[in-house]
Amino acid sequence: MSALPATSREWHLVARPQGWPKPEDFALREAPVAEPREGEILVRNTHMSVDPYMRGRMNDVKSYMPPFQLDQPMDGGAVGEVVASRAEGIKVGDHVLHGLGWREYAVVDAKRTVKVDPEAAPLSAYLGVLGMTGMTAYAGLLEVGSFKEGDAVFVSGAAGAVGSQVGQIARLKGASRVIGSAGSDEKVRMLTEEYGFDAAFNYKDGPVLEQLKAAAPDGIDVYFENVGGEHLEAALTVLNLHGRITLCGLIAQYNATEPPPGPRNIAQILAKRLRMQGMIVSDHDALRPQFFKEVGGWLRSGELKYRETVVSGIENAPDAFLGLLRGENTGKMIVAF
Repeated sequence: MSALPATSREWHLVARPQGWPKPEDFALREAPVAEPREGEILVRNTHMSVDPYMRGRMNDVKSYMPPFQLDQPMDGGAVGEVVASRAEGIKVGDHVLHGLGWREYAVVDAKRTVKVDPEAAPLSAYLGVLGMTGMTAYAGLLEVGSFKEGDAVFVSGAAGAVGSQVGQIARLKGASRVIGSAGSDEKVRMLTEEYGFDAAFNYKDGPVLEQLKAAAPDGIDVYFENVGGEHLEAALTVLNLHGRITLCGLIAQYNATEPPPGPRNIAQILAKRLRMQGMIVSDHDALRPQFFKEVGGWLRSGELKYRETVVSGIENAPDAFLGLLRGENTGKMIVAF
């Protein structure tokens, strides 16, 4: 085994962003590489994930995940190669998925890792289509959204990593109609031509409500919410009786400095007996074996497609994160080391 490096670069949060994060809120620092102890492994990260939920962790508020600590390394999904192991069942050369991204090397409790096979799928796929992103789409539509064959589904932020997979799963499961919104004409074309959405629109082209009504003349039964604001208000108007909303994300308000206005038509939830439920992917771990089997099969058959936006170099990780918040990615945003 080659000698381990003495130091590892890692990103620290050094200031809590007010509104949009700035490059100065982050610092790339060097830290000594520790030897793994009993039950631990040392991983050389090859890919890390940047995700919208990380913006919330930059605020010092209590939530479903603890906030990032100032002057400490940030964390998040990563895959890498094991370079030292003191854990049974994991050897040097294995590849694992774990939660200590934003750094080049990570000492990880082996129990908190999942072995992945680079022969079965590209390593980056385990952060996206076969990872937390894919599980979010799968569980959010099928379990939280109670999707059933024949439902009409609307997905906001549909060209993103989660949204594009939600629409395809709905189509593969027999949706009557799949509609998506995105922020550019190129992304709209991709939704219909590549991912098989029945209709899609650019939310910048006009009021979301008008465009959604035109795209869904018979209404919608499930709304997969990634954006919030005007999109949620439009969906409440167009949802059919007993419609369901999966509240996955609200990216339109993550960088707001004032509380965003709520939908003015929230009474539609009462009148139409709608159900709106928030979702956190970790609540749905029991679905994981079914998810791997079904989505893995669709990937192998070519029925489910995915895209990634890959930014090279750990030094560019904050730029990738900021680009994600601005919607510059198509599909999953990945940082490759």
